[in-house]
Amino acid sequence: MILKLPKLETERLVLRPFTLEDATLVQKYAGDKRIYQTTSNIPHPYENGMAEWWISTHATTFFEKKGVVLAITLKENGELIGAIGLHADTENKRAELGYWIAPEYWGKGFCTESAGVLIKYGFEVLEYHRIYACYFKENKASGRVMEKIGMKKEGELVDHIYKDGKFHTAVYYGIINPA
Repeated sequence: MILKLPKLETERLVLRPFTLEDATLVQKYAGDKRIYQTTSNIPHPYENGMAEWWISTHATTFFEKKGVVLAITLKENGELIGAIGLHADTENKRAELGYWIAPEYWGKGFCTESAGVLIKYGFEVLEYHRIYACYFKENKASGRVMEKIGMKKEGELVDHIYKDGKFHTAVYYGIINPA
């Protein structure tokens, strides 16, 4: 199978590889404290150069079969509104789904729409057996996204992540390739 960086489309969105031209908006959005508070691995402050470095890792990650990271953009005008990715564990034929959406686009179904098409790609093209994701228990909206795309709750790891001086419970969801 020959892999190429994907471009995926839904009714309202285009998921495409990031380019360095996206760095300014990535820094703006990823640097938003609301994004930081709902993710376990985005630093705050999000300093100059971080977006460019992050974007520069995507092609290598993909071609080394370590996962895929895509920009979530609006189909109507190409505007960048978020990021989504699958971080692979190829030995175990599984991947972890991760995403963020710019706060001004929360509650509009964009995350659910993009996650659904990326999971399909992960199963059909990348041939993962299992895809899983987790969220901070207090971020119930992320849990609703996981349920809407067919994931099932698998459990909670109490006080699993320590961030900003407090422990957070991680809620895990997963889905098995139906093929």
